[in-house]
Amino acid sequence: MAIPGSQKLEEKLVCSICLELFRVPVTLPCGHNFCKLCISNHWQKQEQDPAWAESGYTCPECRRGFSQRPELEKNVTLCSVVELARDGVAWALGTERCEVARGELCPLHGRLLELYCKDEQRCICCVCTVRQCQRHQRVLFEEERSKRQALLKESMEKAQEESERTKQVMKELEEQTLSIKDSSGGLKSVILSKFALLRKALEDCQGQAVAKIEQEQAVALGRMEEDWNLLKDRLDILSQHMERAQQLLACPDNRTFLQESPLLSPLESPEALLPVEFDVTVMAKPITEILTNISRLLLEDLPSSVAPKAPDTDVQGPVHPQEMVLKAVAHLPDCQFRAELLKDHRNLTFDPKTANKYLALSKGNRKAKHSPGTICRWQEQGPRFEPWQVLCTQGYSHGHHYWEVKFSSHSVVLGVTYRSLPPERKQGHKFNIGLDGGSWGLQVREDCYLAWHKGQPEKIQEQLCRNLGVSLDYDKGLLSFYGLGERTWLIHSFHDVFTEPLYPVFWLCEGRAVELCWRD
Repeated sequence: MAIPGSQKLEEKLVCSICLELFRVPVTLPCGHNFCKLCISNHWQKQEQDPAWAESGYTCPECRRGFSQRPELEKNVTLCSVVELARDGVAWALGTERCEVARGELCPLHGRLLELYCKDEQRCICCVCTVRQCQRHQRVLFEEERSKRQALLKESMEKAQEESERTKQVMKELEEQTLSIKDSSGGLKSVILSKFALLRKALEDCQGQAVAKIEQEQAVALGRMEEDWNLLKDRLDILSQHMERAQQLLACPDNRTFLQESPLLSPLESPEALLPVEFDVTVMAKPITEILTNISRLLLEDLPSSVAPKAPDTDVQGPVHPQEMVLKAVAHLPDCQFRAELLKDHRNLTFDPKTANKYLALSKGNRKAKHSPGTICRWQEQGPRFEPWQVLCTQGYSHGHHYWEVKFSSHSVVLGVTYRSLPPERKQGHKFNIGLDGGSWGLQVREDCYLAWHKGQPEKIQEQLCRNLGVSLDYDKGLLSFYGLGERTWLIHSFHDVFTEPLYPVFWLCEGRAVELCWRD
């Protein structure tokens, strides 16, 4: 490595114009030294400057002016020192190149890298110090290394701390993962066990119900077979009696007829056959409530239920009674949900035999109107309703069915019923739809809806409208009422076990009219 003293000496032997070791050094009257060629070229450039006549020749170092161009004489002593320095540099460079690795030499000047330039952030040699980095901030390798080592140690400590924290977090994640797997596995096991138990209970309940039905069926059929055999035997006796009586009547001999006719046994009165009771409603009653609750839970309350629900496309706030207005829609939009319902649409007609005497039916039995004070005597005679009610001709005992109706105003009831709905008025009620276990009804009032079944009303706060849709899925035991307007929404659903054919039924207050909507 170069000695610091020789480095400083070399810096003093550098021309400030060309930044190289002096070549034929000359001394100006001010005492500064330059290469003879460098100072001559400098003055020639000054002579070409238009302002040179006023300023004259100047020294590049101290800017001292000279009226006449100084005579340039070779500085023999300085020239000898430069030669010695040049030889020493060549020897030192050769020695260092043999001892120092190539990576430790300056790629620009081939000198040993001794300093670090902070401005350019690179290692430099002594020539770089004079030429490129004269005004830059420079430090020794040891000083910069010490600072860099401190920073690296601090960085390593931070990395070590973060590594420990990361490992701890990963350990916690592994523990959480195991905990989640254990807890979810335990919950899944409990749920599977519970559902298996519920399925077993349902299967047992189903088996008991089916066995009970089969048992009652076997008893009823056995009674029917016994009665049939008794009737058959009675028929044989009657046939024999008729045949013998016919033979006696055909006998021409009076003596024979008179002697043998008393021998014909008189007919005995047959034993009265007891009626065979087989009421499916009575048999279904013990399990109906259970199945109704289970159906409501599975088809309506549970998420992802299989019951058809109208999508809630419009987010609306709570509906208050004073805000309810009975709306009629001239044209009902065929939204996707309504289009699915309309696939099972049924065209209904009113049964004139059941219409109350104050209900006037249209010619095609598609419209009914309550005309107070006018008795419609032209209608067919039959088991009319005493309440202002009318049944439809069509009844359904299986499958899915859908129909739509239009009302003139509120104060109407629509629903479905078994054919056994009593025609009499029940005391304290204007209608009998939904007052027993064999009918289900939705009453449209001025401020709300009331869902009726077994005489128990359920109040429903929903938007009122004059167009309603009714969906009956007999096999699922599901009866749903929908409001029809700019959107289709579910008003109420009944869940039950249907055991007889169901007929649409309507009740109309005075002055009200209902129309059964038809589709081609």
